[in-house]
Amino acid sequence: MSIAIPQVDYRLLYRKLRLIRRAEEEIARIYPSDKIKSPVHLSIGQEAVSVGVCDPLRPDDVVSGTYRSHASYMAKGGNLRALFAELYGKDTGCARGKGGSMHLVDMNHYILGTSAVVGTTIPIAIGYAVALKREGNGRVVVAFFGDGATEEGVFYESLNFAALHRLPVLFVCENNFLAIHTPIEKRWATRQLCERVRTYGIPAHQVTDSDVLKIRQLAAEAIAGMRTGQSGPAFIECYTYRWREHVGTREDYDDGYRSRDELLRWQANDQVALIGGRLDPGERSSIEAAVEREIAQAIEFAENSPFPDPKELSTNVFAG
Repeated sequence: MSIAIPQVDYRLLYRKLRLIRRAEEEIARIYPSDKIKSPVHLSIGQEAVSVGVCDPLRPDDVVSGTYRSHASYMAKGGNLRALFAELYGKDTGCARGKGGSMHLVDMNHYILGTSAVVGTTIPIAIGYAVALKREGNGRVVVAFFGDGATEEGVFYESLNFAALHRLPVLFVCENNFLAIHTPIEKRWATRQLCERVRTYGIPAHQVTDSDVLKIRQLAAEAIAGMRTGQSGPAFIECYTYRWREHVGTREDYDDGYRSRDELLRWQANDQVALIGGRLDPGERSSIEAAVEREIAQAIEFAENSPFPDPKELSTNVFAG
């Protein structure tokens, strides 16, 4: 049976990339005002991973993110107004203002709740994949995580369980080479992550230049195989690079743990600019104007939304 891969829509691809970049730049602009009530982990520079993986997904497919999840939330189609309202701690936020940046959720778009604890959303994605396999409607789960999460035992337990039961789950490692400030060379004896994953019988691929089209193609092929039942789980390791500090909005190239030369090399391959360059200038300008309007409306919505009532402090704490 041949596997059909959805064709690339460069306009839609650019719109997603541009939306994430500009939304996070606006978050960075607002953050010093203290209107945003939670810590933020920005994905500026890492947009291509979420966009490339989420582009071939169906609306009813499921995404499980990390605490650096603005990008995957937006790439999957999460409600932008609810995202900004959540950052503002407002009652109209996607977690009713209780979760903030690290605890985003939008089950209307099948975005599972994210967590600040490294690696914990991987087994949750596995549990959802079990449910989808039993459902039998061709839906899949994508589990996003950073390179630091691959050092948690639950990562390997999840790989084994997914492979054993041929679950429809795509593992996506956003490898930005850093666990907060600790470089990968001080944490990994070897760089052979894909080799380690393959020992579980899981196909593993590596994209070293953050090329959104390569990422999209690999994701689309893996997902299509899962939908038809021809294949089980798959793994993609995506080299990427965050342009801002680990948590917060400033640049940190004077902190002594990485150099600006690294940034310049990655900026030369910026996928937002490269995909935008494929479009007609007028079409590109129209997309950019629409993105600016959407972001402005989301910020206005957050600004004008109410804070949660104090009584909400004791709701949704205990089951039943």
